[in-house]
This record gives sequence, structure tokens and C-alpha cells, in this order.
Amino acid sequence: MDFAETRGIFQQIADNICDKILQGEFKENEKIPSVRQQAAITGVNQNTIMRTYMELQRDEIITNRRGIGYFVAPGARKNILEHRKENFFNEILPGFIEKVKLLNLDREDLKPLLDYLNQKS
Repeated sequence: MDFAETRGIFQQIADNICDKILQGEFKENEKIPSVRQQAAITGVNQNTIMRTYMELQRDEIITNRRGIGYFVAPGARKNILEHRKENFFNEILPGFIEKVKLLNLDREDLKPLLDYLNQKS
């Protein structure tokens, strides 16, 4: 964990778990580290891990099987991608558009970016 980063520790842990799900390191219905294990791995207080897990549950990314542990929820990948797209359109894109306007960029200036994105698809 990067304690100097602008994102909170809780968000860094949540993002890390989501990244592992997207990369296939954690698969649907697979058990993830317990609160205690995750606290030991990250060097973070268990209360912070519990808050992270509660938020991930609320977002339907993980589920809790009482007495057994936390598991990757069915459809977690889809939910993560939806949340990240929503974040992109609500948080990142407006700032990008503001910079484009500030720099007085036009379509020709952005064409290499669009061409690159089209190649990736």
C-alpha cells in the first residue's frame, strides 16, 4: 500500500482486489484472503479491511459465506467493469474534456489517440 497516494488505503485495497479479479487471479466463487490474512498481507488495520470488504459486498463484487469466508461473487467481473466505466464517464472523462478545451485541441489533434483505440478493439 502506498500511504502517500491520493487514493485512500481502503480504495487502494479494493482496486487491488478488483484488479486481481479482472486479471483472473481471483475467479468467480473462489475464496479470497480473510480479513485477518488481508490485513497481514497489506499491513493495514483489520477494520480498514472489513470496511473494504463491506463496500465490495455492497457493489456485488464479493460475497460473505458466514463462518466460511469471503468469495468472489458471480458476475463480479461484469460489475467491476460497469463500476469502472461509470467512474471513467463521471470522474475522468470530464477532466479530459476540460484539458482538451484548455489546450484548444481539435479532431486532428485527437486522431492519433482515436486510431490507437481503434487498433486495440
